[in-house]
Amino acid sequence: QVQLVQSGGGLVQAGGSLRLSCARSGRTFSNYAMGWFHQAPGKEREFVAAISWSGSSTSYADSVKGRFTISRDNAKITVYLQMNSLKPEDTAVYYCAAAPRLRAGRESDEYDLWGQGTQVTVSS
Repeated sequence: QVQLVQSGGGLVQAGGSLRLSCARSGRTFSNYAMGWFHQAPGKEREFVAAISWSGSSTSYADSVKGRFTISRDNAKITVYLQMNSLKPEDTAVYYCAAAPRLRAGRESDEYDLWGQGTQVTVSS
């Protein structure tokens, strides 16, 4: 069974850094675009970042541009989200997702496989 298993996250002070990881088990990883979304309490799930199957193309939400970096290691079947200069408003549950296409965008319905979610809490 194909799964996305997330790790990382936790509690950090404002200005700090965290790295999230998302490992895919099962079928090939390299022909899937990957994305990260987050969901804060009482809010809808929002796009954070996406990366193409090759890793050559990335996109970010305006709110995280310049602070977050998405990357992937197809040999390790893992995608990462490096989060720097964290702010209290970044507090949310973060989800990785896989889309069966070479590139994926900001819409959650492009993605058909989701990780279990991991909590990120940034204290002021």
